[in-house]
Amino acid sequence: MRSVAGQAFVWQLTVLFLLAATAMVALVLKTTNDAQNDARHRSLAVAEGFAHSPGVVRALQSPDPTAVLQPLAEAARNGSGVGFVSVLNRSGIRYTDPRPSLIGRPAQGDIGRAAAGQPFTEIFEGEPQSAVRALVPVTDAHGAVIGIVTAGVQTVDVGATVSRQLPVLLGVAAGSLALAAGGAALVSRRLQRQTHGLGPVEMTQMYEHHDAVLHSVREGVLILDADRRLVLANDEARHLLGMRASAEKLPLGALGLAPEMTALLGSERTVTDEVHPSGSRLLAVNLRPTAVHGGPAGWVATLRDTTELRALAGRAEEAQDRLKLLNEGSTRIGSTLDLERTAQELADVAVPRLADFVSVNVLETLLSGGEPPPGPITGAVLRRVAHQSILEGAPEALVGVGDVAVYPEDSPQARGLATGRSELHRVADPAINTWLTKGSALLAKGREHGFHSWIEVPLIARGTTLGVVDFVRSRHPEPFETDDLALAEELVARTAVCLDNARRFNRERTAALTLQHSLLPRRLPQLSAVEAAFRYLPADPRLGVGGDWFDVIPLSGARVALVVGDVVGHGMHASATMGRLRSAVRTLADVDLPPDELLTQLDDLVIRLAAESETDAEFAAPGDVGATCLYAIYDPVSGRCCLARAGHPAPAVAYPDGTTATLDLPAGPPLGLGGLPFEAVETVLPEGSLLALYTDGLIQSRQRESDAGLEALQQTLTAPDLSLDALCDKVVETLLPARPVDDAALLLARVQCLDIGQVATWEVPTDPAAVAGVRTDAVRQLSAWGLEDTAFVTELVVSELVTNAVRYGAAPIRLRLIRDRALICEVTDGSNTAPHLRRARVFDEGGRGLLLVAQLTQRWGTRQTTSGKVIWCEQTLPAGV
Repeated sequence: MRSVAGQAFVWQLTVLFLLAATAMVALVLKTTNDAQNDARHRSLAVAEGFAHSPGVVRALQSPDPTAVLQPLAEAARNGSGVGFVSVLNRSGIRYTDPRPSLIGRPAQGDIGRAAAGQPFTEIFEGEPQSAVRALVPVTDAHGAVIGIVTAGVQTVDVGATVSRQLPVLLGVAAGSLALAAGGAALVSRRLQRQTHGLGPVEMTQMYEHHDAVLHSVREGVLILDADRRLVLANDEARHLLGMRASAEKLPLGALGLAPEMTALLGSERTVTDEVHPSGSRLLAVNLRPTAVHGGPAGWVATLRDTTELRALAGRAEEAQDRLKLLNEGSTRIGSTLDLERTAQELADVAVPRLADFVSVNVLETLLSGGEPPPGPITGAVLRRVAHQSILEGAPEALVGVGDVAVYPEDSPQARGLATGRSELHRVADPAINTWLTKGSALLAKGREHGFHSWIEVPLIARGTTLGVVDFVRSRHPEPFETDDLALAEELVARTAVCLDNARRFNRERTAALTLQHSLLPRRLPQLSAVEAAFRYLPADPRLGVGGDWFDVIPLSGARVALVVGDVVGHGMHASATMGRLRSAVRTLADVDLPPDELLTQLDDLVIRLAAESETDAEFAAPGDVGATCLYAIYDPVSGRCCLARAGHPAPAVAYPDGTTATLDLPAGPPLGLGGLPFEAVETVLPEGSLLALYTDGLIQSRQRESDAGLEALQQTLTAPDLSLDALCDKVVETLLPARPVDDAALLLARVQCLDIGQVATWEVPTDPAAVAGVRTDAVRQLSAWGLEDTAFVTELVVSELVTNAVRYGAAPIRLRLIRDRALICEVTDGSNTAPHLRRARVFDEGGRGLLLVAQLTQRWGTRQTTSGKVIWCEQTLPAGV
């Protein structure tokens, strides 16, 4: 039974048995179906005959249908041979039935179809017995259904009919099976002799292997006998060697193979993956003897086509090199936001792996900070920003880096700028040849260095043309192909985005720096009251100023105001807010407000700015306006300093004796909260004291708390023999980390006092007659200072101001002259009423005093004091004084 013949016999016998069983089942089913059909026809005929019998309609309409119809129904059943005949009303209630006990009981099944006037037959499963039955409606003269006649044959009777035919069917099936089994046995014995008793596994494997070798293996197979005659060649071998189909049994020399291949197959050496030409192909050949493992003497050769594999390997290597170049370009190009460096990075990446010479030329407007027009451009001025060559010094270049590159309209560069499309050319192309011949120098360069192919790719980013890039091959033997063009476009596209980012960054940086220069003082004023120096260090030096600011403001009476502040946030919005606050502080300082009152006014301004930002969220996020500020006024005459702060760090002081301290000032709320007062503190600073005003970014960082930073600041301020600029640098170097996280501002001011001889003061009686004496004293003091040239104007000014104080002011009245960088005249009185400049009419006797003072002096004004007011004016000193 292990052989193919035995298994075939069992299989045939099984199939025959199944066929016989299937035929038997089919015959039984057909007999059953025929019996059921006969029962349907008989039942329907009996039911229709009874339903249309005379007297049935009248009996159904009589008072007692059962008495009339029961005998008739039994007679019909006995005469027709059906199992039952019953009469029902429209609701299915039996009038008649072979079993009298069922009369008056409802019948089961689909009575509704018959009640609707439709006769039909069905196989009924239910009580009182299963049957093949027919239901026929009984209609009156008007066609209305008045009853239903049902007749049927019981299922038991149908099965008995089939059973009577089974013996005949079984006998026929058994005879057929026996006859077929004998035939199968004869066939199996013949098959066993032909297959030599092999099993199905062995035969299947032999067939599958043979078929696979002949048709499916994608490697050529040749089998030669000991006489070098062809025994077997599969389809792939015939295809690779170009052999005809009837080549079996031919000697090796008659197969029509290439001489080298014939010699190889005829040799008696073992070969492993030797590559030999065969026509236009390169075949990898393996040759082995077949007698090694006990088989018949001969040789087997396998052939594999490596032509496309080698070409694909070359292309895959090229593609891998391109991917490596793209990956390297993605990491190397755009490492900074410097335009020239980014362009040079492109040239360095592309040479020598893609081209022998690369030049990058950008629009002149790009370098000058202008905005290039969108889309393609014509007639633009290009400037060379980078180039690279495989030759040292880039001798191919006609234009140096930084020089203007001129390209005529018919040049590929100009076309690329105008169309926005890349171009690939050979030097022999008419477009390139015509352009080269027009420029003798360019033609000479091309011939000298052997230019043979050219790629021009426009630099386009976000719809804006920025320039053009040239790729040239000279020493590289292969010309540019379309794959090289695609690679060049990828590199240039990335570079264009990086260049556009650099352009936008430079534009924003220029705007930020311009804003910085316009908002912060570029130099401090030269004053007798203080010697000052400053440093401003933004957290990101590339973006310029943030929200910190400082200022030194000259005030009347040789005084000076020192300011430092910090606006919440960074960027343009913080810078703009800082500029508005600095302008507001300067304006309020001109009014000579005390520090606490000035901060109160500044607080109101910040509240208004915050309200504006909430209603204009397009330009400023709500709640972004907030600031701190420290305001100090120093008087060089008295040496007193009055300070107030709004949430800002207190200043540090280094005294002349080497001690340091932090001034104890009430902190005050930050600007923008509103409703809370500010408190000013007055202190005396010895001459030579160093006052340090700063923002919290100087003393506070991630590595250090503010207390430690303040202590380090105080220690640094005591460094001996350093100028203020050098001291600023030392403070920054000591306190700021390499990467600060916040802007930092530092203002150092060394206070100075005026010499006692530079100030003259007189107490003035409230008598108008005293004006002449005060005027005389003032002229005498001017003579002592050597300022006789200013005596006339000063005499008039003193006369007007003192007279006004005597007439309209209140005691005490005091006159003070200060000889500083200007001559300052101050008149103090006890009245809080401030004078106003007005235009006097023709017949007015007064009203011209302040007008005269304003015309004769360079500056004038008033300031309120705790006990009255001060009216002051300044005159420019004569040259050389």
